[in-house]
Amino acid sequence: MKIMYIHFHDLTDERIHRHLLGLLAEFTPLVQALPPDAALADVSGSLRYFGTDATALAERIRARTGGLYGLRSTVGVAANPMLARMVAADGPPSAVRTLPDDLDAVAAFLAHKPAAALHGVGPATARTLSSYGLDSVGRIAAAPLGTLQRILGAAAGRRLHDAARGIDPVPVVPAAPARSVRVEHGFSEDELDRDRQRAVLLGLADRLGLRLRAESQAARALTLTVRYADRTTTTRTRALREATAHTPPLTALARDLHDRLGLQRARVRHFALRADDLIPAELATHQLLFDPADDRARRIEAVVDRARGKYGAQAVRPAGASRVA
Repeated sequence: MKIMYIHFHDLTDERIHRHLLGLLAEFTPLVQALPPDAALADVSGSLRYFGTDATALAERIRARTGGLYGLRSTVGVAANPMLARMVAADGPPSAVRTLPDDLDAVAAFLAHKPAAALHGVGPATARTLSSYGLDSVGRIAAAPLGTLQRILGAAAGRRLHDAARGIDPVPVVPAAPARSVRVEHGFSEDELDRDRQRAVLLGLADRLGLRLRAESQAARALTLTVRYADRTTTTRTRALREATAHTPPLTALARDLHDRLGLQRARVRHFALRADDLIPAELATHQLLFDPADDRARRIEAVVDRARGKYGAQAVRPAGASRVA
């Protein structure tokens, strides 16, 4: 199996992302969107048709996307989605990197990676593993399955055991609904001003709500990740009162997560806001407030969404976020 993970750099327009997915579909029907700026493509059945290998096909895709849309891209080519993601991130941007389908090559590639490099291993799990001396993928791969299951539980231990050996059974699923939606903002220099940080969060929550509504999804939880000047990060997750794609509750929770971090003197370099535990919008319930202001806000939001759909996402933006996000 040959899987490509394609990351399009500096992509902010959702419409262009959809066009890029259409371009990838010219090479293979097995294309899975990874909004806002990436995609997976299974090209196993396309190589004989195009008479080339996966690396050369990836270079052809990079040339097409660059020529048509002026975008730089990084492509990782490997035997499964997890390895393709990891090899794409293993070096400077704007390149094609290929991991051979060889057990020894995969083991050597993974051996010295930190535990957090494995997809699904978050900061808390990485700290737990590190406390047992399992701070690298190589050490995790050498640990018995039973040990990992005692540390993390039966299912999570099994998944980690497989991942550390380069095994990822998850297929590329065309048009699969996203499990989460993420938006982010990087500051050009260390940001200490709390008001400016909050203005960025307003812009991120607005973008997140717009994307959720465009994809007819609703979020049950929100995750805020803050990266500091020393490259350390803090991540906080909280559930929403009800599944929603409505911008005001997303904004309120994002600001509450920010306030609880107490970043008065922190030198912030990057914010990421992620909508988690997504469900189809038609399954989301809405508590009736009998509040004219809430009804009016939702009607205005629908009008704004239609304007953005016609004139672009930047056509209408929250005033407080206009300078920074």
